[in-house]
Amino acid sequence: MASYLDFEKNIQQLDEDIANAQIKGDIDAIAILKKNLEKEISKTYKNLNDYGRLQLARHPDRPYALDYIELILSDAYEIHGDRAFRDDPAIVCFMGYLGNKKLIVIGEQKGRGTKDKIARNFGMPHPEGYRKALRVAKLAEKFQIPILFLIDTPGAYPGIGAEERGQSEAIAKNLYELSDLKTPTIAIVIGEGGSGGALAIGVADKLAMMKNSVFSVISPEGCAAILWNDPSKTEVATKAMKVTADDLKEQGLIDDVIEEPINGAHRDKESAAIAIADYVKKALDELSEINPNELVANRMQKILKLGSFLEA
Repeated sequence: MASYLDFEKNIQQLDEDIANAQIKGDIDAIAILKKNLEKEISKTYKNLNDYGRLQLARHPDRPYALDYIELILSDAYEIHGDRAFRDDPAIVCFMGYLGNKKLIVIGEQKGRGTKDKIARNFGMPHPEGYRKALRVAKLAEKFQIPILFLIDTPGAYPGIGAEERGQSEAIAKNLYELSDLKTPTIAIVIGEGGSGGALAIGVADKLAMMKNSVFSVISPEGCAAILWNDPSKTEVATKAMKVTADDLKEQGLIDDVIEEPINGAHRDKESAAIAIADYVKKALDELSEINPNELVANRMQKILKLGSFLEA
């Protein structure tokens, strides 16, 4: 059963009207309602504000890393464990083929349904998850296989056990090691990119965001709580923080924005997956022309430019 956000209520009503008309077999009514639905979808999604995009980034029906892996990767084989503590289900690692190109995909997985969400810790990785990601990334480097990172997390897990096992060290080591990786890397924010939990797999030659994704140092709720001690200010915080793909592209913090289907990735997963696959293929064609040492040098220059500014 589809889930609907507050601003999707008119779409929900039209979907229900179409379903009722189909039960009755009223072909004329179905045709009229479908035209009305197309108009409503266009009007709703073309006029989304920043808070609306934040809601879409967290939509319960939005495709997660495993959905995209299933749709774009052939002969997929999962790689488990950090070879030190355990296998963290919040981070998934697969090797396979994108078309005829070998590819390793490392993604954050939130989980669907109560049991799966608990098992995957709601997409909040422990340090062993980031260590698994790094182990697989180094494996990719050894065999010169490109890497695709799929970012989708509210943040790294802040629990006592995670801190005891070195959460901050695991994130910091990933930032250091991934910046020096001698194989092409692409990172895409597919939903929610939260703080260090996203950055830990976000160092790449190409950093892109899906149109309805967000990327921020803290959640808007957290920002509202710190600045105003008022959760009702979340919408104001979202706008002020500039967390959307278009905002971050304008500020030069990401390389590209990947367009989604007009009605959002949660309503058309196949088209969203095709958009990601096309972007990755194009990026890999570009990156494959650059030798490994130049890749690292370019990546370092890109990182050093972040946050730079000119004084008037």
